[in-house]
Amino acid sequence: MSSNLDALYRRVIMDHYKKPRNRGVLEDGSHTINMNNPTCGDRIQLSLKVEDGIVVDAKQEGEGCSISMSSASMMTQAIKGKKVEDALVLSKVFSDMMQGKEIDEDLDLGDIEALQGVSKFPARIKCATLAWKAMEKGLKEEEQE
Repeated sequence: MSSNLDALYRRVIMDHYKKPRNRGVLEDGSHTINMNNPTCGDRIQLSLKVEDGIVVDAKQEGEGCSISMSSASMMTQAIKGKKVEDALVLSKVFSDMMQGKEIDEDLDLGDIEALQGVSKFPARIKCATLAWKAMEKGLKEEEQE
């Protein structure tokens, strides 16, 4: 990756960290998931509101490193308005990206693409995937209700 692209990705990550999107907690009719990463202390509270198989809203709160918190911000932006199955597919694509696997270059990942460099730092992958794991858990629990 070029140093210009690295710098751009760092700016995108820091923008989401300093100005997180969808910060807060949903109250009525939402499903809340709490997860933490005990190895580094990252924690997230994710609220999801699903209606008719669509993620109509998502909010996140928590504390942790810039990778963890910016990933949560990006994830909530990416899944709002998506069908549950599409959100789960996106989570799989993100997981593959974190493992350094090739992903379809035609996919528009938006800001999420900025996290692809995390795959080079195995200790940080759990930071980046925490919010995504919470989303998967929440959507699967939501389907069972």
